[in-house]
Amino acid sequence: MYPIGEQFQFDYAKAKPNTQAVLRGRTYRITVLTERLVRLEYHPNGTFFNAPTQLVTFRNFPLPQFSVAEDDRFLEINTKYFKLEYEKEKPFKGSIVDPKKTLRITLNYENKEIEKVWYYGHPEIRNFKGAGRAFDLLNQKDAPVNRGLYSQDGFVSFDDSDDKIILEDGTLADREKGSIDIYVFCYKDDFLAGLEDYYKLTGYPPLVPRYVLGNWWSRNATYNQAGIMNTVDRFEKNDIPLSVILLDKDWHIRNGSNQQNLITGFTFNSALFPNPEDMIIKLHEKNIHVGLHINPKQGLFPHEQFYQQACQYLGITDNKIIMFDPLNPRFLDVYMKLFLHPLEALGVDFFWNDYDQTDTLPLWLLNHYQFLDSGRDKKKRNMLLARNAHLAEHRYPILYSGKTKIGWDTLKKLPQYNIMAANSGVSWISHDIGGNYGGIEESELYIRYVQLGVFSPILRFHAARGNYYKKEPWLWDIKTQHIVTDYLQLRHRLIPYLYTEANLYHCNGTPIVRPFYYDYPWAYDDDNFKNQYYLGSQLLCAPILSKKDPVMDRTIHTFYIPKGIWYDLKSGKKFPGPNRYVSFFKEEDYPVFVEAGSIIPLDNGNLNAKGNPKKLEILFFPGKNSQYILYEDDGESMAYQDGFYLKTVINSQYTKHSYKVIIQSIDGNAGIVPEQRDYKIRFRDTKMFQEVKVTFNGEVLTDINFYTEEADSIVEIQDVPTLGKLVIECNGRDVEIDAVRIINEDINSILMDLQIETFMKEKIASVIFSDLPMNKKRIQIRKLRRLGLARAHMKLFLKLLEYIEQI
Repeated sequence: MYPIGEQFQFDYAKAKPNTQAVLRGRTYRITVLTERLVRLEYHPNGTFFNAPTQLVTFRNFPLPQFSVAEDDRFLEINTKYFKLEYEKEKPFKGSIVDPKKTLRITLNYENKEIEKVWYYGHPEIRNFKGAGRAFDLLNQKDAPVNRGLYSQDGFVSFDDSDDKIILEDGTLADREKGSIDIYVFCYKDDFLAGLEDYYKLTGYPPLVPRYVLGNWWSRNATYNQAGIMNTVDRFEKNDIPLSVILLDKDWHIRNGSNQQNLITGFTFNSALFPNPEDMIIKLHEKNIHVGLHINPKQGLFPHEQFYQQACQYLGITDNKIIMFDPLNPRFLDVYMKLFLHPLEALGVDFFWNDYDQTDTLPLWLLNHYQFLDSGRDKKKRNMLLARNAHLAEHRYPILYSGKTKIGWDTLKKLPQYNIMAANSGVSWISHDIGGNYGGIEESELYIRYVQLGVFSPILRFHAARGNYYKKEPWLWDIKTQHIVTDYLQLRHRLIPYLYTEANLYHCNGTPIVRPFYYDYPWAYDDDNFKNQYYLGSQLLCAPILSKKDPVMDRTIHTFYIPKGIWYDLKSGKKFPGPNRYVSFFKEEDYPVFVEAGSIIPLDNGNLNAKGNPKKLEILFFPGKNSQYILYEDDGESMAYQDGFYLKTVINSQYTKHSYKVIIQSIDGNAGIVPEQRDYKIRFRDTKMFQEVKVTFNGEVLTDINFYTEEADSIVEIQDVPTLGKLVIECNGRDVEIDAVRIINEDINSILMDLQIETFMKEKIASVIFSDLPMNKKRIQIRKLRRLGLARAHMKLFLKLLEYIEQI
């Protein structure tokens, strides 16, 4: 075996199951991994293995509770969740029309009228799908829509039979032909427990570096060193935060070795970047990280800086192109040590693996090895942007969804892609915000793209080559630039929240993106609500994907509010659930909701501030007691694995007349966050308090400031030690402002903004807001045509009456 590095070695002990959970015959082996998860193996020669595979890395689960009944012919296994029946030594078989199934699993529902049965070969048509190929490969013949984790049947299976084995040194090997190796998850109604089993089996998602949660900038343009720094300066001058510069193909030599327009390259073009190391140092000083586009499919060329060393290592003497061969450990070793590591030595933070071929094995190999190699020194955290290779891709964390055409049709697909990826276990998805190529650049479309990006796991701009693609916010009109700037600033303010949720995803498999249909399966097929999703534990997003009504100058948008009381994140309007709503959104507004009692920590610091903020703003929404545990570490190294992190509990105790907030560090180490913090405590939809008392470790603090701002009450405290107990007690009378959303307010706002005569607005209001029956309101609106109401405006208000009637 060729030694490719310790970073690729696997712990074989973790891949071995508990021997007491294994039932084996001459040709079969069945392993009860959990009460919900069973492994089914068959081989005519009885050849079985416990090595890790491309999909599976862990089988050493605690021994679950199960019972076995068997005789010479039949085997029956029972757990709390399922009953497995198998005719021993028979090949697994079954179909929809074949009653003689040799193996079947029946879910154990308490309601005996429900019968859900899985068998070998089951089509699983009630499965809610997972993400397939990237957008720019969707027209290929082998563009699959993968099987997802959630199914209305309460079970899902994954066939691991053809996936390669990972040897102890990290290289791959084929398994013996004729093997059947299937994992069946039988979670019934307990899907989240099944999801936990999936992440344990396949590996938990890594904790991404903190900087990836900010705004990314990329463009397929021939930037030079000065051009990059000028672009960064423009972001600064416009007060737009920036975390990542991602260089597309032109960073490297593209015309060399008698080749033109090369996609593959690993040496900076010195004509464009005379001193790339200096440029990267300057970007790092501005807290901006650097990624490079790479695609090794064309091979390694003689003009590359370390080509001769590679030839010497590989024993090549003819100075020809070294062909791309990811199955060859020697090639991989050379590729990483001589072509990637020197770039990292210049300060490059991560690579964008854009291998864009339809064969997924080379892509998976590249993703797997490059990701593991990126954290080889145990100091820098592993990081990779790559295309989806469809096997445990949550382990290689940020997936690129491919180049997309600019347009509303593309925008409508993005939430579904995020949701399908989440149902494959993948939360870290990166789209070309604004679209990549073609189409028509429209202000409204651009705004809606950015808003969706702000409330997505990754926000990355990327445009094709061309002078007229308007991705830079400052190229737009003042209104568009102002709206987009506000949202891009909000994105960076959300990083404390997003990073905490990233840690939950890493530790527990709690998805960053959670499909709405996990809670409401009927939404899967409902066009009005199928695009809704949760972003972390606190935010519910109902993305706007269609154009506004040109007459009312608003988007008519239908969304569903779950059980409980929910608030619009921006306006604070209250929405009781469960209920469907129709609302009317200006371009500066976006439907993101939080449940009563939600707590949202925000960075309240400076532009592009790196790491954990000195100034922290915390949003508290009224209605009930709650708790949020803020997670912080250095954001870039692996030190968190050795306990170098800090968890701070934020506790809110709410009554009709008071708030009590307790902020206290509960776990971790000092030195991770600033020694002192400035807190801005914002109580949403709350009246001015009559009394505010603040203590730290029991000592009363007098240097505080409290005031109201629009519908919020705010308490500010400066220079509070981060290690200790901060208590804020606020008292008043009926402190919550009644902010129930009433459709009349929306209609009144629309009427206010319409360019029609004021006397006509009064006439319309007297009809719309009257107690007349709906049919008579319609008649009266039509009669206003005689007084000069334009036909377009008449149709508008007739349409609004329809929406009122639906609620």
